[in-house]
Amino acid sequence: MSFCAAPLTARDTRHHCRVFARGVTLIEVLIVMGIVAMIMGAAVIGSGQLASSKMRHSSTMIAGAIRVAFSRATATSKSVRLVMDFAENEIWLEEGDQPMLVQSKDITGTGGAAAATTAEKQAVDEGSRIVKGPVAPRAAFREIDPMGLAASAPGKGHKPLERGIKFREVQTAHDEEPRKEGRAYLYFWPGGQTERASIQLRAGEATEDKDAITLFVAPLTAKVTVKDGAVALPKPQDDRDISDRQDPGAF
Repeated sequence: MSFCAAPLTARDTRHHCRVFARGVTLIEVLIVMGIVAMIMGAAVIGSGQLASSKMRHSSTMIAGAIRVAFSRATATSKSVRLVMDFAENEIWLEEGDQPMLVQSKDITGTGGAAAATTAEKQAVDEGSRIVKGPVAPRAAFREIDPMGLAASAPGKGHKPLERGIKFREVQTAHDEEPRKEGRAYLYFWPGGQTERASIQLRAGEATEDKDAITLFVAPLTAKVTVKDGAVALPKPQDDRDISDRQDPGAF
């Protein structure tokens, strides 16, 4: 049965048919636009542009935290560290209760600070069992937050990486080998100094070097330089190049 087969005049019939035709055309246009949007969205995701954008956003957040830590250590005359958690893919800042110098071969991976996780505490206990005798006290760190939230509610100062973005590996001057699990720490000291560091991010479970992004931290200026791909921590003599070189990827 035709929608236009109503007991109307010929003029009314033609009018209603045109209205119906226009309605069908509008629906078809909306459907086509929706399909095109889905295809374009899938193309963006498939091309890696979305993952790249998220990694850039996460690297900007980390660079911002590094600037804050560098400034806070100088302003408060206290040691500050950036904590990078591999399990939760989060970062936050902590402040030390006493001056400290990092130890390059500390078994806990904390650089000589007090243990913060179960694995670190086990490493301290094992070290104490092997090495008998008096042990120097370790500096303890407490969580801080620039907005003052972490002091009253622990964990509020934690900043997660973008969804799907993870730490690939982190190496600082006090680490002999890159850290790929647990927590990594980057220290800042009063007077305006930090450690050499290489922070690699990846999207999801990507394992290829080309699918990563690397943040280099210069020790004297805390300037962050971003490089595409997974790049190892440069040797100490290369620090000047990282710190002073003009680079469009620097923060």
